[in-house]
Amino acid sequence: MLSFHPLDNAGQQVLFPPLLISMNLGPASGQNQDIREALRRAIISLGLFSAVLILVSPALAQTDDSQVHITPKAHASSQGSPVKKTTSEPRSALTKPLVANVELVLVPVTVTDPMNRAIIGLEKSNFVLSEDNRPQVIQSFHTEDAPLSLGVIFDTSKSMSNKMEQARDAVLAFFKTANPQDDFFIVTFSDSPQLLVDFTTSVEHIENRLNYALPHGHTSLLDAIYMGLSKVRHSQYQRRALLIISDGGDNHSRYSRGEIKRLVEEADVQLYGIGIFDTVFKTPEERTGKALLDAITQATGGRTFAIRDIHDLPQAAGAIARELRNQYVIGYRSDNRARDGKWRRIKVKIIPPPGLPHLHVYSKSGYYAPAD
Repeated sequence: MLSFHPLDNAGQQVLFPPLLISMNLGPASGQNQDIREALRRAIISLGLFSAVLILVSPALAQTDDSQVHITPKAHASSQGSPVKKTTSEPRSALTKPLVANVELVLVPVTVTDPMNRAIIGLEKSNFVLSEDNRPQVIQSFHTEDAPLSLGVIFDTSKSMSNKMEQARDAVLAFFKTANPQDDFFIVTFSDSPQLLVDFTTSVEHIENRLNYALPHGHTSLLDAIYMGLSKVRHSQYQRRALLIISDGGDNHSRYSRGEIKRLVEEADVQLYGIGIFDTVFKTPEERTGKALLDAITQATGGRTFAIRDIHDLPQAAGAIARELRNQYVIGYRSDNRARDGKWRRIKVKIIPPPGLPHLHVYSKSGYYAPAD
């Protein structure tokens, strides 16, 4: 009789029924003795194999795919060299440029007076459009308030600590003047950009989520714009825009100013900015912040509102919302039918009706032609 008492995974004994050997092999000859010994060893081996199998079976059961978790290895940074955070979107997300249809180029246009008030009621005959300095025939012209998909790029870096309340109010003021059919998302950024609110039409949901946006870390503005461009490409509406709310330049992005400027030129998305600029700049990045926002927003037909008093934030957000509600959309067919993928510069001028002051025109600076 043989008994085995191995330990289970918890260190407790697992009891097996005794292995009983009872075989009638006749008189105990030398040959029978050898057979008995061979059988005894086989049974012992079988018992040991059964014990081992029971011990390892829980571990084998845990190899289900749903239970396998691989944690990426963290890379330590060298002392004194801060590690730049990267965006959660790979560069390949925008590898295919967004180009205008060679048959019809649509140009959103905003017209304002010297007091930054949107001018409405203009006619097709009040606009002159050229491409690469060649006059173009305007084929379509309308001013309808079509639904809009819009993303807010919201600065939550440490320098926003004393401006967060007004910045939140500005976002809510913007959304409350929107078309009821518009949908929105919010990307916050500090050391790296994060999607705070996915596409929604609920201002209440946005307000609740914004309460969790707390200031900390550096400023990865360019990476956040990249993420916003990637996200808005998947929106449900053809009209798309991004609103940037920030208090300075960039000091923690993976992407460069040149790369982002090229991307916004390729994208069929308008960008607006509200820059909360201090009177005295604390860093070189803050000193160049307005120039950075101007270069990016103006390339798309938008613009940047420079704010010195943070209490003016909601007013600026409301002005941008009204501009988006009162745009002209001009369509034309380019007389350049070459599919060469080259940049084509657009210029829109206004012929104001008699009695109006000098008017300002904002439109995208150009587009990339299709390429075969």
